[in-house]
Amino acid sequence: MSESWSPFAYIVTNLARFIRPHEVTFSGVNSSLPMLACLLARRAYDFDFTYINVAGGVDPIPSSVPISSSDPVLAEGSTAIFGNEDFYDLCTRGGMDLCFLGAAQVDGRGRTNVSAIGDWHHPKVRLPGGGGGAVMLPTAKRSVTWRTEHSRRTMVETLDFVTAAGGMHGVVTPIAVFVKQNDRLALASWHPESSLEEVRERTAFDFEAGQARPTESPTQREIEALAALDPERRFETDAAIVLRKEAV
Repeated sequence: MSESWSPFAYIVTNLARFIRPHEVTFSGVNSSLPMLACLLARRAYDFDFTYINVAGGVDPIPSSVPISSSDPVLAEGSTAIFGNEDFYDLCTRGGMDLCFLGAAQVDGRGRTNVSAIGDWHHPKVRLPGGGGGAVMLPTAKRSVTWRTEHSRRTMVETLDFVTAAGGMHGVVTPIAVFVKQNDRLALASWHPESSLEEVRERTAFDFEAGQARPTESPTQREIEALAALDPERRFETDAAIVLRKEAV
């Protein structure tokens, strides 16, 4: 396994690659990997974008690498401070270009579940619930989610509960990148040490893959930016992402 293209680096870097010039981008609570993706993009890409985070910062200049996606350091040097209602208002007015929003399950239509695993009335696991995602997924221009586990229990044919639907644009896992095409998720690329066959085996829903290819290697600037953000590999250790097959 390439150290520069580890499962952790693969997710963070490919999340960053969804960010476009001059757009407004948001990362939410419990979202360390998208937070790192936004900070990586600041360092590695030669374009400006507006970065808003759940700590309230707007284009912050943090004095240190935040320990979490809600760290107050993410408000340092901000041009403004946003409250939760401001995020939602910006989304519903059409001003949010890209939101990074978490999910426990994702189906082939790009809908998400963050409410419960199992029957709603007698769940195996009760999850945090929709929160801002139920508002922001359908109202942001584009939403992107990620899963640190790629298996048939996370990439599902049928959600146990539909928490949010509408604006999903992309999904990143340790072995694949999906994008929305014709109201369905389609495979854009797969980890070079994986394969199309493995992605199909570990995904419960059908998907198109006619234009898919192995993911392009990280650039030197992407590698250096992520190394600077996580020099002791603390975030990578906490993420505990496995590349190869787990139980499906």
